[in-house]
Amino acid sequence: MKFKRNLTLSGVSIALAAMSLGASAVTLRVGNQGDALAMDPHSLNESLQLTIVGNVFEPLVTRDRNYKLTPALATDWKQTSPTVWRFNLRKGVVFHDGTPFTADDVIFSYERAKGDGSDMKTYVGQIKEIKKIDDHAVDFILNAPFPILPELFTQWHMMSKKWCETNQALKPVDRRKGIENAASFRANGTGPYRLRERQPGVRSTFSRNGTYWGKIDGNVDEVIFTPIGNDATRVAALLSGELDVMEPVPVQDVERLKKDAKLKVLQGPELRVIFLGMDQKRDELLFSNVKGKNPFKDKRVRQAFYQALDIEGIKRTVMRGASTPAALLLPPQVSGYVEELGKRLPYDVEAAKKLMADAGYPAGFEVKMNCPNDRYVNDGEICQAVAANLSRIGVKINLEAETKGTYFPKILSRNTSFYMLGWTASTVDVHNVLYPIMSSPGDAGRGQFNLGSYSNARVDELTQKIASETDLKLRGDMIKEALKIHQDEVGHLPLHQQALNWAAKKNVDLVQWPDNGMAWKYVKVNP
Repeated sequence: MKFKRNLTLSGVSIALAAMSLGASAVTLRVGNQGDALAMDPHSLNESLQLTIVGNVFEPLVTRDRNYKLTPALATDWKQTSPTVWRFNLRKGVVFHDGTPFTADDVIFSYERAKGDGSDMKTYVGQIKEIKKIDDHAVDFILNAPFPILPELFTQWHMMSKKWCETNQALKPVDRRKGIENAASFRANGTGPYRLRERQPGVRSTFSRNGTYWGKIDGNVDEVIFTPIGNDATRVAALLSGELDVMEPVPVQDVERLKKDAKLKVLQGPELRVIFLGMDQKRDELLFSNVKGKNPFKDKRVRQAFYQALDIEGIKRTVMRGASTPAALLLPPQVSGYVEELGKRLPYDVEAAKKLMADAGYPAGFEVKMNCPNDRYVNDGEICQAVAANLSRIGVKINLEAETKGTYFPKILSRNTSFYMLGWTASTVDVHNVLYPIMSSPGDAGRGQFNLGSYSNARVDELTQKIASETDLKLRGDMIKEALKIHQDEVGHLPLHQQALNWAAKKNVDLVQWPDNGMAWKYVKVNP
């Protein structure tokens, strides 16, 4: 059942009021424009999905209030050789069903995350094998030295081997192939909150885990998560007091909410960069009127698209100033950012027209663009602006904007010619952009989200070397070279760094992570 976009505020009221723990319990009512597509932590590498399941499941290593690495299901770790890491596991941890957490669950979660249907291969792709030392210690044997391995593990969540075997959930939910299993609607993690009720697209309810091994700094007993796709309805629910927290705040409503004495707006730069991708592999584009050839294989066409985009106009009219135009696929806050490469190609419609003519398309061409309308801030409006910009160089965009529930399965199957995507370097390191986005698609999650199949052998070679290089000067030189090659070839079209905009009641204290994650264990609702 999907949440209807024309749902009235009274309809939201009914949904939000349906669950209650009583007067003594503290309930947090969260509204978001989207929903998780499954409760499976290995099924979709997407920020909202990871936020929701990340309150139920846990990784070996996590982030603290200040987004610094901190132990989770592993108490400590160290390198015992350049390609071996020893992780000691936390004792006394149990899954929500009471099953003890052991090394067997780590090994099982590795096999599951690297297997068919997993969207998390990029987080375990550096691992060759795992050796069990005992029930509470494992050795990760790597293909090559990888100094930032702990950072990579923060989004790889542990599942119960026993639960998955019992519930026939040995493989991840794969929405691309229409594969569902028990992990679509149920969850059994070790985290601070348990899934109590799941109504996809309508409401999910979570309860505080009374057997949680760690400290829950907040006081929230119950979380009611409600997807509300319509911006106006979501804002109205917050203003009326029927939501305690909502995100994202539509950029056009930020100033209005700031003026409300009962509310506060939390803002900050997000680690995410929004960009456009183009199919550079097929000999003939899908969904285009150009037959027998693929215009996107020509750098001149890619550059023409880039220079036809009025990014300052998009910032001003669509984003209301809540974006920073980008020239790279990573923001300045990510380690490895090269400042001297941070200048965009100039917006120049006449230069773009000449490039199109030189490439053999003086009259432009027609192509379909895939875009989500409930994933990124003002995503549908951004895509409409892109289409309008490209029309100035004769390109007719057939825009297909849709909910992420159908959008992600489509583009992750590479059933697209031209698409919009956002990427957050969750490791806060450039390798988490080079490996999944800029590298040629291959094994072990390499290029898994390079959906247009951009490919350069030197970038692949440099990415592999960057992964294991410990000399910071050499690593920096290689990073600069790889980013410049990709930039010079116009491998993707960077748009902007997105800004975070959350809103909450004044009595709600919460931590806003730069990856747009919301850890409920830090939330405190004051009287």
